[in-house]
Amino acid sequence: MDSEEHVCPVCGQPVETVVKRHKTLGAWVPVWVAGPCHNPECEAYAEPGAEREKGAPGKPVEKQS
Repeated sequence: MDSEEHVCPVCGQPVETVVKRHKTLGAWVPVWVAGPCHNPECEAYAEPGAEREKGAPGKPVEKQS
């Protein structure tokens, strides 16, 4: 695991570490990356609790009307 703390690339404030995954040689591999910024004064600000829509890996998410 990675022990370094992730920071927002826009404002430099610490952000949480989230786990994403990518496929390597047919197996899903975890990757620890920087999460969304929760600093309200930052351009990259993400509302708390706001998550992107999730779908099957590799398939676009259909928008619901």
